[in-house]
Amino acid sequence: MNKTLKELNLEDDFLFAKVMSDKQICKELLEKILEIDIEKVEMIEEQKTIDLLLESKGIRLDVYVKDENNTIYNVEMQRGKHKNLPKRLRYYQGSIDLDLISKGEDYRKLTKSYIIFICTFDLFNKGRHKYTFENICLEDNSIMLKDEAQKIILNTKGIMNDLSEELLEFLKYVENSTDDTVNKSKGNLVKSIHKRVQKVKNDISVEVEFMTLLERDREKIEEGREEAIKQLILKQYSKGLSIEYIAEINEFDLEYVRDVVKNNTPKINN
Repeated sequence: MNKTLKELNLEDDFLFAKVMSDKQICKELLEKILEIDIEKVEMIEEQKTIDLLLESKGIRLDVYVKDENNTIYNVEMQRGKHKNLPKRLRYYQGSIDLDLISKGEDYRKLTKSYIIFICTFDLFNKGRHKYTFENICLEDNSIMLKDEAQKIILNTKGIMNDLSEELLEFLKYVENSTDDTVNKSKGNLVKSIHKRVQKVKNDISVEVEFMTLLERDREKIEEGREEAIKQLILKQYSKGLSIEYIAEINEFDLEYVRDVVKNNTPKINN
């Protein structure tokens, strides 16, 4: 069952992207996560899509911003455990780099970048809330590659006291974005984010956009189901089952089965 806009938590990427489109909140969160000072952030594009080649897999980024030094920050919200997350991080890094530099340009145009995934699961089951990765020499860990690419995985299921109180409060808020969670928070980060969350949820234009996306998703699911049914009919027909028998065993409309077979028979024969 789909949630309404008002029922969403920050873990939902639609709400997260809308909230992080506020430059000040985005800047504050990045500063807390990375423990750095940022003068300003510029929203390059809300939920930026990188689709470089027709044959390649495109990506849509939840949050994609740069600072006064052109450092790139990509922040993604990730629900549900994904074993392929490390490979996804690698693919995102490569796609962002290719988007930053044109063919024949100097590699020095590649700016420093941070890819941050905020997860509702502990990918490594080590109890940490934060895992930071950079390329180092395996033979001598004191040697850094210095490619200026850093990947960070935050998660809400950590058990260590390894982050600032404000960040720990933020991670609790990710999965439970309620007034009660805010009231129990001592820092200003969650309070600032919650104000923005409430503003987004009460914006009629955002609600219309969310409902439109939900309807589009439903249509895609329905299209997928219809295609699966067609493939089932064609497979059974190719195995020698009669149209009447296919309709009977699957409880499909006879005319529908006949039309599917009629319109797709050349595909089977080919």
